[in-house]
Amino acid sequence: MDNFFKERNDYQRYIIDYLVKKNKFIERDSKKYYNPIYAMDTELLLQFLEDTQPDKIKNIREIYGDDADNLIIKRINNEITKKNSSLISRLKNGIYFDNNISLDLMYDKPATTFNEELNELYKKNIFSVMEEVYHKEDERIDLVIFLNGIAVITIELKSNQSGQNFENAIEQYKNERDCNTRLLSFKSGALVNFAMDTKEVYMCTKLNGKSSYFLPFNKGTEDGGKGNPHVENKLNVCYMWEDILTKDTILYLIKNFIFVEVEKKEDPVTGILKTKESVIFPRYHQLDAIRKLVDDIRINKTAKNYLIEHSAGSGKTKTIAWLAHRLQSLHDLKEKNIFDSVLIITDRIVVDQQLQNAITAIDHKQGLIKVMDEKCTSADLAEALKSNTKIIVSTIQKFRYILDETKNILDKSFAIIIDEAHSSTSGKNMAAVTEVLSDEDEENDSVEDLILDEIAKQGKQKNISMIAFTATPKKQTLQLFGNMNADGKPAPFHIYGMKQAIQEEFILDVLTNYTTYKTYYELTKKMEENPDVFASVVKKKINRFVDMHPTNIGQKVEIIIEHFRNCIMRELGGKAKAMVITSSREAAVRYRNEFERYINVHHYGDIKALVAFSGKVTVDGQEYSEVGMNKIPENALREEFDKDDYQVLLVANKYQTGFDQPKLVAMYVDKKLSGIAAVQTLSRLNRICPPFNKQTFILDFKNSYEDIKRAFEPYYDGTILAESVNPEMVYDLIGKVDTYNFMDYTDVLAFNDYAYKEKKRIADKVKMESLIDKALSKIKSRDLKEQVEIKKNIGSFNKFYRFLIQATAFEDVDLHKKYNYLTVLYKELDVKGIKVDFNVVKAVDISGLEQKKTGEYIIPKGTQTVDAKPEIKYINPRPVTVEMEQMKKLAEIIEEINLEKGINIDPKLAHSSLVQIKDILMHNQELKNSAMVNEYKDFNFAYYRSVDKALEEGYDHNRELYKLLLDDSDAKQRILGIYMEEIYKSLNKVTEDILKVAEDSEPYNLDNEVFARNVGRFKTISGRNIYYYGEEYGDEIKVINNEYEKIKTLNDLFEVLLKAWEKNTAYPSSQADYEKDNDPTYGQCAITATIVYDLFGGTIHKTRVNGGGTHYFNKINGHYIDLTRDQFDLYDINIKYEPNETVDREYCGKNADTAKRFEILKDNVKKVVDKEK
Repeated sequence: MDNFFKERNDYQRYIIDYLVKKNKFIERDSKKYYNPIYAMDTELLLQFLEDTQPDKIKNIREIYGDDADNLIIKRINNEITKKNSSLISRLKNGIYFDNNISLDLMYDKPATTFNEELNELYKKNIFSVMEEVYHKEDERIDLVIFLNGIAVITIELKSNQSGQNFENAIEQYKNERDCNTRLLSFKSGALVNFAMDTKEVYMCTKLNGKSSYFLPFNKGTEDGGKGNPHVENKLNVCYMWEDILTKDTILYLIKNFIFVEVEKKEDPVTGILKTKESVIFPRYHQLDAIRKLVDDIRINKTAKNYLIEHSAGSGKTKTIAWLAHRLQSLHDLKEKNIFDSVLIITDRIVVDQQLQNAITAIDHKQGLIKVMDEKCTSADLAEALKSNTKIIVSTIQKFRYILDETKNILDKSFAIIIDEAHSSTSGKNMAAVTEVLSDEDEENDSVEDLILDEIAKQGKQKNISMIAFTATPKKQTLQLFGNMNADGKPAPFHIYGMKQAIQEEFILDVLTNYTTYKTYYELTKKMEENPDVFASVVKKKINRFVDMHPTNIGQKVEIIIEHFRNCIMRELGGKAKAMVITSSREAAVRYRNEFERYINVHHYGDIKALVAFSGKVTVDGQEYSEVGMNKIPENALREEFDKDDYQVLLVANKYQTGFDQPKLVAMYVDKKLSGIAAVQTLSRLNRICPPFNKQTFILDFKNSYEDIKRAFEPYYDGTILAESVNPEMVYDLIGKVDTYNFMDYTDVLAFNDYAYKEKKRIADKVKMESLIDKALSKIKSRDLKEQVEIKKNIGSFNKFYRFLIQATAFEDVDLHKKYNYLTVLYKELDVKGIKVDFNVVKAVDISGLEQKKTGEYIIPKGTQTVDAKPEIKYINPRPVTVEMEQMKKLAEIIEEINLEKGINIDPKLAHSSLVQIKDILMHNQELKNSAMVNEYKDFNFAYYRSVDKALEEGYDHNRELYKLLLDDSDAKQRILGIYMEEIYKSLNKVTEDILKVAEDSEPYNLDNEVFARNVGRFKTISGRNIYYYGEEYGDEIKVINNEYEKIKTLNDLFEVLLKAWEKNTAYPSSQADYEKDNDPTYGQCAITATIVYDLFGGTIHKTRVNGGGTHYFNKINGHYIDLTRDQFDLYDINIKYEPNETVDREYCGKNADTAKRFEILKDNVKKVVDKEK
């Protein structure tokens, strides 16, 4: 049968007819009207100029006479083709002729209908189309679109029924079309060139022969893949002529989207600054997202929040820039401006400059955008907001830091665009953002009114609309920003999923070449005693001991280096790089040292490694830092790693998100990963690296391929929250808290009455503290188990209640009063954990260490590796009951670990094997989640699925028994079914394992957060462990005054002060009892707070201490820092940091004696630093 839909006679003609009849284009004869020298229909261009600017054209003709029209055309062409000019810049800004005459080449659509003249000019734009356009002899373009006689779009068409498709059209552009002609030249020729068949569309803005790079311009299929959805009774690409090639859309694109991007980069070899220019045209999903957002916001204004789930490779930075530019001038249906300012909040400083460059390129208007860099103060932000700066860019850290001075912004509306929302939307961050921009400023008559106002400020504000962008939304992000879908579940407003990005080859599928390894070893007990110990604690200590064992790391380093040299380093023309994911800072140091040793022993001169971790860490008695090991500044690491000098980057909790390095080809994983962390970490590999055909490799020592695939499932094609946080969850939690009977409701009411007083007297603050202390005393009278339960349940209530009022319109005044009371109480509730004194090295021997390959997964290119499972769920917050773990003999624990690690056991030990399977199931997080959310009758499926995984994981432990259980489902249910009810009841009751303990007998982390008391790093002269309040920030808080060479961080200062404090620097009344060897911080607070302020900035605060006296401390970057806290904890004196009073530096030294002691301490610090140089 003949081809019944021919390219030229049918397809081409069909499009032209539509453009003429529906879109009101003019069809022009290319042979008669096209001028290839100028790529113009000069007759239409002159007609447009005469219709829209008659006086100017008349003036020019009077001056230049008969040659005027030729001069106009030549001048326009010369202005477009100038080296530093472009067609898009001249269309937007017009051209200067002479005699103060400037000519406009187009008129965009006015924002409102108020200006009738501008609206009439807009209507006079002339759109035309030509077919079979010969841009040079013997080379023709199928279709060319003209705006006011100037060629702006070219199209090469193919009909699939002729056996050709868009790929053939692309080949024509690359190999059969001269890209140096006026029509196809870069910047001055057509704005965009489309290759289109009847099913798909691709585009290119810079034709460059075989190097031309075409991008898809498709909508995406119904199942989230590449291409276009089927359209009933139409062609799949009908959106091109029905939408994209309409007058309004073409002008919309020119005004708001198309721009010339200029990138300047220094050549790493020559040092020469190279400039790269690109004409940026939006991909379809970018245009679609912004138009849909704008249309919805035009109607709803600030009534809604929005979530945009766009995968890596989506061009998110440019989408944000386009959106910000569009929103800053957006008008509602009544033609009123919607937003006073648009704020862009990022979590990466490097993005700020990219955004500024993109927005400035779209619109050169002076003062349009203000970037709040490190030099900007809170006053600068306040001024920018009050003066209606249209676009403000800030990091989330800067925004929170300047919160205190930017309150009470009245009668203004804001759009807040949040980049990488998954990492910027913690509860406290979002409360900071919404509170500073709230316009609530009404007087309230009662405590209840004040509380309702506070609830409102925590949640969605009526004058703020937030648009959050992320590739991997968390549950909280979906709750806060998601819109309800047809099933009533929070979902993204717009999706460009990982699946489509992979299929369109904007990113790579990192799961196509995946190899897994497992560490096998045998343990023997070498100590004669058989002490009682806590099983979970000892297992963690032994596992850590194995992980850090030199033989283990040495074997892994050998595998990594040899694999990289033999399989990776020749990729990308010999420029391929790799990343090693380590489990801790200590592991990163040991890996780096072993890397250096192995490379030196084998004389490998072709591989060098950098290391990345925060702060300092002591390993085997030696202190290490990233800068010290790399010998380069921390802020130069990205740039250095990009050079050919380095091939491998060893990281510990750094560069696993937001690090784009296209030359990363391989990743070696020696850390347990799950959920979003797994997706974000492995996605460091997914960037394409043109012109190379990059392929990724992952070698994983810790995770199974199936677990990693499960982590990717929710983010493969859009993410949906299965169920929202609801008040019932919160009421269950507060109900549990109430059962402990430590909180008197009359005390809660009294506490809130004092809290909401406009002017609180000191006596009021004392009474508030007394009301808190009353409850603390009751809690402290309970046993340790119950104290732990109480604190965990209070913490859960506070966390979920805070999130509930942010994400919903929930209001319960009585509940909020309890929240206020419990928030303060929680901060003061210091539950002491137990300590475990167990030395792994002395207790056990390790032998038979071996790395065995357990799986190799090589997936053909184009094969889908992940099945999208978009729903993610909250683990319902249930009341916690803590059960103390039973003690076990050390010999039993070693036996269990040997079973876990693949040691063949005697058949007589089959019973022990089953106990081990039960133990694995008891600690299975997925099974625990299932027990928490399902009734017993629905627990069956999850239980036996987890059983199979446990049997497969431990298959080598007892092959005969495990093979039977895997192959015979009846036997499996009869034998392992006896444990199901017991496991269900246990997991349903216990939501967390027993108290976790850190290495070296440190206190348990009761809060599931970084515990402030990081005991063990510092010691007094007597050998006692000593800490300071805020030590968890000790490495990240850096000096702002480099007075001492050795002191760079807060931890550095504390280490020096331990030697600098002395009797003469203590407060006079403290000197008689001063003991430097064991209690060095005693009486040192005021002068220490002053030194901290001088070196690190921040503020100085003072508070009253129970029993009398004043105590001084600091606040830096929003964190309380108290270097002399130990003087209270040593004697169990409770110290509270709120309420407090901020004092000037001079206040601390107003007493002559204090000033003298300060000078002595400063001199001592200098002596210590000089001595240790």
